[in-house]
Amino acid sequence: MDWNSLRPSLPSWLRWPSHKISRHIFLGIFIGFSLSLSSATLALYYRTKRRRLPTTQFEPRPIELRSDEILHGVTGLIGNTPLIRINSLSDALGIEILGKAEFLNPGGSVKDRVALRMIDDAERLGLLRPHTGSRIFEGTVGSTGISIATVARARGYEATIIMPDDVAEEKVKALLALGASVERVRPTSIVDKKQYVNLAKLYALQFGHRDSPGDANSNPAVYRPHILSSTSSMVVTSAPPDPQRGTEDPRDNEDFVNRPRGFFADQFENKSNFEAHFAGTGPEIWRQTNGHLHAFVSGAGTGGTIAGTGQYLKSRKQDILIALSDPEGSGLYNKVKHGVMFDRKETEGTKRRHQVDTVVEGIGINRLTNNINLALPIVDEAFRISDAEAVAMSRYLVQNDGLFLGSSSACNLIACIKLARKMGWNRGQTIVTILCDSGSRHYSKFWNDEYLRNANIPVDPQIMEDLLHPSDIEEV
Repeated sequence: MDWNSLRPSLPSWLRWPSHKISRHIFLGIFIGFSLSLSSATLALYYRTKRRRLPTTQFEPRPIELRSDEILHGVTGLIGNTPLIRINSLSDALGIEILGKAEFLNPGGSVKDRVALRMIDDAERLGLLRPHTGSRIFEGTVGSTGISIATVARARGYEATIIMPDDVAEEKVKALLALGASVERVRPTSIVDKKQYVNLAKLYALQFGHRDSPGDANSNPAVYRPHILSSTSSMVVTSAPPDPQRGTEDPRDNEDFVNRPRGFFADQFENKSNFEAHFAGTGPEIWRQTNGHLHAFVSGAGTGGTIAGTGQYLKSRKQDILIALSDPEGSGLYNKVKHGVMFDRKETEGTKRRHQVDTVVEGIGINRLTNNINLALPIVDEAFRISDAEAVAMSRYLVQNDGLFLGSSSACNLIACIKLARKMGWNRGQTIVTILCDSGSRHYSKFWNDEYLRNANIPVDPQIMEDLLHPSDIEEV
């Protein structure tokens, strides 16, 4: 009995399908398997492509902090500040104006980066050792001093800050609260030996002397310092080794290594200032914008921010414009525009301040520093910002954005508007600037209307209207 004779007697579910049906079943299985294999292959290809694409175009973004991450002390909070859109200005101009929120650093300003880098570099070079009774000296108009005092306390150092006596009172109170020794001196030119930066250097040189300034715990038995060499204009001093050791190299003496030292940080000339921004601020801005920016705007006090950040951004994209925001009385605007370090107000004899004739604090200078010299080759444009413009911007931001910022931040944002107008930008171009500190350090001067009236500085909201809507003026 063969299969064909049995087939009619079998139930339908046991019968072998016909040749035609078998072919259809086979083709269905084959097509289904082929589609499944193709889909899996395509999915794997696109997944691999997506993984590779960001690494071939941009560097990884900075690590974003999560609530379950633990930072190593207060210095772990420094840097990686957010980049925020200034909505009112961006919407009015048709571009993207982004501010690096440096006021969110633990010391309240962009100078935290510089203080940390200077101290880190000094420790790395063996010039400072924590918890040895060493003292850091610096001459500053305030913000750098606060940052140094913050980092110094966290690292186990004392701090002595020398500053002009005409800076905002809030900065002095912050320094004293942080345990720093503060000396306020009359504002004078850098050529004067009693200028605040020169005094900070002198006090560092005198560290270890009996009754040396700023050294409340100096050892009466120590009469002269031992001066250590360093790689910049920094000054590092320490008491000499025990005379009984004779001519032994003090660097080989563990007792000498652990002696207290006086360290003059010298933010104006110290290249660590530049490096803090070249290695930190610049890369952060590049990653946060994914490389999509057309200009960077910054003021300059020491020059480190605009030099370090500007040089890094130029190294990534040469056609990024670097623009300087310069307040009244500073000579940098004329240095960039005309090659001469001079401001006309220096001939008028009506200065409100000796160093820079402006209510703005933290930016502006009338001498060239090492860090400013690093900036000059890459600065493409400069804008003079009046006190009245800075004041008007600060009030405008509070009213329209809820941003309570300091004087240098206001100057930077005025410069952003002037740059956009000069370039004719209104199609979504991106300008990034620095929001240096908050208005909480400027209550007694920049945010004090009575002080401004006495200084003949107007609080005029029309200034902002004229800057943002110049066509209204032309129509009249």
